[in-house]
Amino acid sequence: MMVSIKETKRDRAFVAFIWTFVLLLLAIILYPLIIILSSSVSSPELVATGRVILFPRGLNILGYQRVFQDPLMMSGYRNTILYAVVGTFINLIVTVPAGYALSKNNLPYRKLITFYFMFTMYFSGGMIPSFLLVNNLGLFDTRLVMVILGAFSVWNCIICIAFFRSIPAELEEAAYIDGCTPIRSFFLIVLPISQALLGVMTLFFVVGHWNSFFTALIFTLDDRIIPLQLVLRRILIEERTVAAMMLDGAEEAAVEGIASRIYLVELIKYAAIVVSAFPLLILFPFLQRFFVKGVMIGSLKG
Repeated sequence: MMVSIKETKRDRAFVAFIWTFVLLLLAIILYPLIIILSSSVSSPELVATGRVILFPRGLNILGYQRVFQDPLMMSGYRNTILYAVVGTFINLIVTVPAGYALSKNNLPYRKLITFYFMFTMYFSGGMIPSFLLVNNLGLFDTRLVMVILGAFSVWNCIICIAFFRSIPAELEEAAYIDGCTPIRSFFLIVLPISQALLGVMTLFFVVGHWNSFFTALIFTLDDRIIPLQLVLRRILIEERTVAAMMLDGAEEAAVEGIASRIYLVELIKYAAIVVSAFPLLILFPFLQRFFVKGVMIGSLKG
C-alpha cells in the first residue's frame, strides 16, 4: 500500500515561489535575446523610435542584406572559426597540463611558479611593449598572433588546479604501482574522468576566441586575416560615416532620406549582434551537460 505524503500550505507556497522565481529569471534572460532578434527583422523606423517591444513589426531584412553583402563577411566567418578551433586546441594543451602539474604538492618550486602566474594576472608590460614584442617575433599581421597571444589563461588554470585536486590520489597511486608513469597516468587515468572540466574549458576558450576583437584591432592590418568581429565593426563604422556625411549640409528635402539611412544603421547593429552570437547559441546546448557534471565534482563514490 502506497503512502501518500500530503503537502502543507507552506510546501505549496514554497513550490509556487520557486516556480515564480524561475519563470521571472527565464523572462529576464530571454527578453534581451527576443528583442534583439525581433529588432533585427523589423522596420528600421519602428526600431529606432522604440515601438518594437517584443515581437517583430514591419518585417524587414535590410540589416542582414547589408551585413552579408560585405565582401569580407564570409572570410571573417572562416577566420573566426579557424581561430576558435586552433586557438582552443592550443589553450587546452597548454592550460590543462599546467593545471594538473601545479595541483601536485610534490612539484618543485610549485609555489614560486604559481606566484609567477598569478602576478601576470594583475600586471603586464603594457600595450607598446607588447606590440614591440609581437613585431620583433615576426607575429605582427599574421594568423599566428590570433592564436598564440593568450594561449595560457591563468584563471582557467586555477580552475583546472581546483578540479584535479578533487580527484582521489588513490587512483593515480594504484596506477603508479602498476608501473604507470605520471604522463601515462595523466592521459589514461585523469583525462578520461575529466570530461566535465574539458567541456567547460572548451566552452570558455571558444567564447573567448569568438569574441576576440582587441587583438585583431591592434596586431592585424590585412583584410584577409581579420576575424568576424572586426568585419562587423567596420560595417557599422562605414554606415555611420555615410549617414554623418549625408547629414552634413543636407537640405530639408533630403532629411527624410537621411533619417532612413540613420535608422538603417540601428537595424544593421542588431543584425550584426545576431550574426555574431548565433553560432555560440547553437554550440552552448551541446556543452551544457558538462556544467551539470561539474556540479558533482568531488562526489566520487567508491
